[in-house]
Amino acid sequence: MTTGCTVVWMRRDLRLTDNPALQAALQRGGAIVPLHIDDPTAARPAGAASRWWLHHSLAALSDDLAMRGSALLVRRGPPLSVLRQVVTECAATAVYWNRLYEPEAVERDGPIKAALRADGIEARSFGAALWAEPWTLQTGGGKPFKVFSPFWRTLSQQLPQAPVVPAPDRVPSPPRWPAGLALDALELRPRIAWDSGLAQHWQPGEASALRRLEAFVDAGLDGYHHNRDQPGIDGVSRLSPHLHFGEVGPRQVLAAVRRRYPTAPPELEPRGCRDGEHFLRELGWREFAHHLLYHFPQTPDRPLYARFDAFPWRTPADSAADLDAWRHGRTGIPIVDAGMRELWRTGWMHNRVRMIVASLLTKNLLIPWQEGAAWFWDTLVDADLANNTLGWQWTAGCGADAAPYFRVFNPVLQSRKFDPDGSYLRRWLPELADLPDRELHEPWLGAAAAARGYPAPIVDLRASRQRALAAYEAVRAGAPVQDEASD
Repeated sequence: MTTGCTVVWMRRDLRLTDNPALQAALQRGGAIVPLHIDDPTAARPAGAASRWWLHHSLAALSDDLAMRGSALLVRRGPPLSVLRQVVTECAATAVYWNRLYEPEAVERDGPIKAALRADGIEARSFGAALWAEPWTLQTGGGKPFKVFSPFWRTLSQQLPQAPVVPAPDRVPSPPRWPAGLALDALELRPRIAWDSGLAQHWQPGEASALRRLEAFVDAGLDGYHHNRDQPGIDGVSRLSPHLHFGEVGPRQVLAAVRRRYPTAPPELEPRGCRDGEHFLRELGWREFAHHLLYHFPQTPDRPLYARFDAFPWRTPADSAADLDAWRHGRTGIPIVDAGMRELWRTGWMHNRVRMIVASLLTKNLLIPWQEGAAWFWDTLVDADLANNTLGWQWTAGCGADAAPYFRVFNPVLQSRKFDPDGSYLRRWLPELADLPDRELHEPWLGAAAAARGYPAPIVDLRASRQRALAAYEAVRAGAPVQDEASD
């Protein structure tokens, strides 16, 4: 007796190891049709850098499936229509997928599940992208968390203990494969070849993700609590795009850290494994971001706290030139320009530098955080709606667990503290590479930078800080501040 074919809808879970939807399909028995759907009706299309990554990640997944006697079926169209077509063509009796948490995905997937079940199809979704589903964690008052520390205390006591499920040796195929699109038909890669820097720095796919994880845990985790703030060294995992596309799952990362510190307690408190604790806290921020996005779906476009709707941002007409200079690394402030050029060249930016460039845009330049979020969305290979939203609202001071409104990062002090030898600045600002250390972080103090074509600063850091503080004080004075102590 056969159970019928199962369609496994592959979205951003592009791996075979520890993939709950695939594992459930294997346990169910019968043929499996892995399916990826390109949705031209998506409300929030992926940015250019993410599309580049997705193309190569799908290609790697296709190869991995082929080695196991299977294939990746690629279709384009509204997801429910495509799923119904494939179910009919394959005589499938079940559709499985792993959950996503963006507002558009939540609004879409529920009706799809209901419609398939009304058709008599077994439709099931699984948790694969997070340690804990967003609805399973709450404050003592039964509300979503808005502050990270209590969120992490709760989550760290509930980290998963189940072993990682290895990739299958074989994936059973249907007797006849339905027709699909060639991957190139999705036109995910750029028509103009601007992606050479991405290809130089990244290799998408599950195999690359696992190699990166192993290398980091073996050689990069020790000293992480100190090294993670220094952009001039390879002191972070660089797993963020692999996690975003599901080429590696957070349970796998957790298991790898536990193997590195086998005598640590399950929650990995700082005693005996400070580096592991710091690293897992960073993944905890990722979980926190998804928790917030699920419970507050308006936040990609609106501040969490509505009083910030009244913030006196500069107008587009007034700020267009400054926004363009910021985007292209021509602000005249070295640490900011180095970060923006790293982003443009590699599709990635060190997290410490992300905070610095975001602070300059929102506080010194008074340009809306949504403008920065939109630029990151298009240019980051790890562009993730939850992380992007939390990061920008945190820096702008208008979101959950936000940086205090009076915290305006001084980019010069940040540069001197976290890139003291200037290695990061010299890598991305070759026109300043031969400046002495005393001038490198503040090149406007000498004449050499201008002679090399490097611009003068577009903003006075001290005066613009005072302007930002005045603007934030006006917002605070105009609306009551919600008591967040219980969150």
